[in-house]
Amino acid sequence: MGTQRRIKWVLPLLALVTLPEARAGISDNRIDPVCDLPDTLVREIQGYQPIVNGIVSRIFEGDFAGKTWDSLSELVDTFGARLAGSEQLEKAIDYVIDGMKRDGLENVHTENASVPHWVRGFESAQLVAPFKKNLPLLGLGTTVGTPRGGIIADVIAVESFKEFEAFTPEQVKGKIVVFVPPWQGYGKTVAYRSHGASVAAKKGAAATLIRSITPFSIGSPHTGVQDYEDGVRKIPTACITVEDAEMILRKYRRGETLTIHLEMEDRNLEPFVSRNSIAELVGTTYQNNQVVVVSGHLDSWDVGVGAMDDGGGALISWKALNYLKAMGFRPRRTIRAILWTGEELGLWGGQAYREAHQANEKEEFNFFFESDIGTFEPKGLDFSGNKEAECIFREVVKLMTPLNATEFETPTDGGPDISHWTSRGFPGASLINKNEKYFWFHHSAGDSMAVEDPRNLDKCVALWAAAAYVVADLSVPMPKDVKG
Repeated sequence: MGTQRRIKWVLPLLALVTLPEARAGISDNRIDPVCDLPDTLVREIQGYQPIVNGIVSRIFEGDFAGKTWDSLSELVDTFGARLAGSEQLEKAIDYVIDGMKRDGLENVHTENASVPHWVRGFESAQLVAPFKKNLPLLGLGTTVGTPRGGIIADVIAVESFKEFEAFTPEQVKGKIVVFVPPWQGYGKTVAYRSHGASVAAKKGAAATLIRSITPFSIGSPHTGVQDYEDGVRKIPTACITVEDAEMILRKYRRGETLTIHLEMEDRNLEPFVSRNSIAELVGTTYQNNQVVVVSGHLDSWDVGVGAMDDGGGALISWKALNYLKAMGFRPRRTIRAILWTGEELGLWGGQAYREAHQANEKEEFNFFFESDIGTFEPKGLDFSGNKEAECIFREVVKLMTPLNATEFETPTDGGPDISHWTSRGFPGASLINKNEKYFWFHHSAGDSMAVEDPRNLDKCVALWAAAAYVVADLSVPMPKDVKG
């Protein structure tokens, strides 16, 4: 296959941040490769334009218009937040499986995935000196709780890890360290949420509070997973609002002594067996190999209802198959929808799926799609893979002109759960959409149906269905250079 395509690479792949959310608003400034695909292949791809036009028309303007929004709203209104390990998530999985079967999709089933089982308990923080003020907070995923009755301790407030380096263990011991990093994009700022507790614990801190990882706040704390470093004492850690964090930093820098009473009853229980939810539109020629995966994660945080993160991504993956089947489209290759579990606490669903399929994965998988950065108005698709596959996928993305969604970017992973494959050379893509306000609502109570627009959701599922169908139906598989 490679000898048929002469591709001149102009610049090597830039090393971008791998956190999936960090790609929001980031463009790849790499010069495009010079592609020389066979004319027959280019004409073949261009020949799918009428099919793409028809898919878009039926989903955006025809009998499927608005139905994805209706399904998403019913899901989140019925089950609410869906934290890994919770009864709500498991009931939502059953609901999705039943719905996939009613839609007439094929090979509908679940596959087990062990996930952490962290439970949020009572949480309270109060500034008790120099005056009293309640501090809204959200414990970070997998945090330990405080001793019974909580912790009352003085505060050290810093803007950066570098600033914190100047403090000695004697100065930090027994204190509550408040990290107040300025917003510098998600990929950079999230390090304080992920690692702040262990950084402070190494110098004897009693707990950490982190400025919420968001560019905008109306008194709203944002949660997220944190990562204790092996061999370091685990201390309680939570996010507080931007407003309160910045107030604490200002007062501390004026030389004031601040004291906080922090009480958290969060607990880590034994791992829980959850499930990935799976359905297929079986291919006409390649049924058990060269599978094209479309995916999003069904779990959410326990605040908000996970409509944006990632109910929308999960629903467009499910409904893309449903609508293609209803329209009578059946590609050469199987399209498989996977609604991952346990993504928020560490990509556990994707990891379990990889382990279960790794013996035959090179033959089984052709391409991976994942949506986990919002389902706002789509702009195009990004891509991860080798040069040959990139040139083919660029032609596929050009077909999305009816949606005005022809932007093309090249991050390094393509998406969080599918990074288990794309990081090793499997080709994949994720949704580019107008999500400038994504981190306003991310991991907060603001993640609700209020941020989802029915027309934009229709556009996203139309893009998902059209792109997946073309990739799955091409006469050639996507080239890949798989490592490991």
